[in-house]
Amino acid sequence: MTEQKVAIITGASSGIGDATARALADAGYAVALAARREDRLKKLQSDLDGGGARAIVHPTDVTKRSDVEALAKATLDAFGRIDVLVNNAGLMPLSFMKNLHVDEWDRMIDVNVKGVLYGVAAVLPTMLEQKRGHIINVSSVAGRRVFPSGAVYCGTKFAVTAISEGLRAELAPSAGIRCTVIEPGAVATELTNTITDEDVKPFTARIKDMKMLESEDIARAIVWAAEQPDHVNVSEVLVLPTQQS
Repeated sequence: MTEQKVAIITGASSGIGDATARALADAGYAVALAARREDRLKKLQSDLDGGGARAIVHPTDVTKRSDVEALAKATLDAFGRIDVLVNNAGLMPLSFMKNLHVDEWDRMIDVNVKGVLYGVAAVLPTMLEQKRGHIINVSSVAGRRVFPSGAVYCGTKFAVTAISEGLRAELAPSAGIRCTVIEPGAVATELTNTITDEDVKPFTARIKDMKMLESEDIARAIVWAAEQPDHVNVSEVLVLPTQQS
């Protein structure tokens, strides 16, 4: 009998993280649900339990290395292995540079870059010992294209893309640890709710006029990458709404 695979999902309390947890559970994975909003995680866990899936909840602030290390330990304690890490937690408080939203710049770097690195650091010892594993980092089309008001956000996502490729090149050939970067275009999630710069809001209003991606669209891409045979490393997946230029 094949042992059940185990996935950790950060940012699992809403949007892409919630949809990914459900999709991986449907694909037969046991899942560790991580985010700051414990009430939402428990609701998701209840839904998954009702469908027969195995799930644990671990409240996690990805900007705190100790939280992420505790998440990895809790996953091992519950399930005995870590096969997949989905580094999904992220923020997008777009702002024009001239408006000096420096605190938001700091927060984006802490969540979008350091949070990803803390996740990698927390699971790598286990994956190296297992001689297999898969790290899936959720970046963005903003990791390829820079736009006005997105300088810092795009910078964080360019970093995620670079970190992902560096991981793949270093670890896939020698240690069997695969790495995938997922790059969504415009997705109908809570991500734009963090924007406080009033100059940016007309831009986000225009985006909402098109048919945006749903979180489930990205979840399917993540599961597809995760479910490839061990000898196949899907390095990069760009998923755009058909109407997005």
